[in-house]
Amino acid sequence: MKIRTELYSSDSGRLLHAGLLDRFEDADTDCQSLVTEILERIRLEGDQAVVDYTRQFDAPTLTSDTLRVTEEEFAQAQHGVDKEFRETLQFAVERIRTFHEREMEDSWFQTSIDGTITGRLVRPVDTAGLYVPGGQGGSTPLVSSVLMNGIPAGIAGVKRRIMVTPPNKEGLINPALLVAAQEIGIKEVYKTGSAWAIGALAYGTQTIPRVDVIVGPGNKYVTEAKRQVSGRIRIDMIAGPSEVLIVADQSANPAFIAADMLAQAEHDPQALALLITTSQQVAENTIAELKKQLPELSRSDIARRALENRGAILITDSVEESISLANDIAIEHLEIQVEDPWKWVPFINHAGAIFLGSHTPEAAGDYVAGPNHVLPTMGTARISSALGVETFLKKSSIISYSRRALVADAEHIQRLASLEGLSAHGNSVRIRVSEEK
Repeated sequence: MKIRTELYSSDSGRLLHAGLLDRFEDADTDCQSLVTEILERIRLEGDQAVVDYTRQFDAPTLTSDTLRVTEEEFAQAQHGVDKEFRETLQFAVERIRTFHEREMEDSWFQTSIDGTITGRLVRPVDTAGLYVPGGQGGSTPLVSSVLMNGIPAGIAGVKRRIMVTPPNKEGLINPALLVAAQEIGIKEVYKTGSAWAIGALAYGTQTIPRVDVIVGPGNKYVTEAKRQVSGRIRIDMIAGPSEVLIVADQSANPAFIAADMLAQAEHDPQALALLITTSQQVAENTIAELKKQLPELSRSDIARRALENRGAILITDSVEESISLANDIAIEHLEIQVEDPWKWVPFINHAGAIFLGSHTPEAAGDYVAGPNHVLPTMGTARISSALGVETFLKKSSIISYSRRALVADAEHIQRLASLEGLSAHGNSVRIRVSEEK
């Protein structure tokens, strides 16, 4: 296995850095027209189209009557998981819920002595669609996706949370997903996936309700469908391949670094695993550890391709320079494995999530640490945040004037209205302030 290694001070190192700054990928045009066709069929045909696509790609015997998970299926799922899973599930739920409860925003008001009242009213959306990928035909249930999307929506106060996930060939959902949904209060689960599931959530069908927000990861068809329906409904983000950047000095453990790079690389052949280090020795030892650990992985072929295609190591002159480069790159997951990592927190401006210290693997954030693992990728951490409770909230401005307050502001309002050529705006003020008390 080969992984690109460069000195940042070299021409090739600066070229590598420049390429990382321009890694945003536009929509996949290969599937754009197909997704458009799928969405149009869902909009026009509803359940029939959803069932046709699901029968073709997932469950050959599915019908519109079996699209929704039944109470009996929920009950049976409880017998399909063991005690250890329940313990871990409850542990993760408590951690994630405790963290996200701090994110809840309150409505607020401010008053003036002249009787003006302004403020912001915070309300949840009515319905949220939670997309959960199938996970290798249901054999690797992505329980964390249920929790990371469903818990913040519940805390926000969303009345109706709709979960969609592809069924297996028998038309069943992995019991771990159904138990996780029940644990956090999700009562509606539908057996469908890919772009047609996104279309069903965006437009509504005879069985699947239309939602206000769609969140959750997926393949390129899911991503493109979310892009096409955004604006009609809110989406969490357009996500690219998973990413990690590790900033390390001479104190870092190369075995830990390699393990965390591989943890990202095993997601996808396009995953991005980067190391920026001040130590040539750490770089060399990390490469040796990558070669040592890679054969032991169940997804070693995927991880190898990711590291060879997109993995890289940059060697810098200082931790300060490393942090500066990390800010430029604006990575999804940023690990700081240096002496006194907290010292550098004030200098970090752009990252989806920050992991401090050698004993803080990114995997902890994926599952049980508490913060959300749905994070901006492709450099969008410069402008975007993690999914959270606010994803499911909307804000309305509150404005209330007394007559005294309007009289005080009238001249300014009318002057600006006149400048903009909107005489009716000015008149709506004039007619109020000129009337008899």
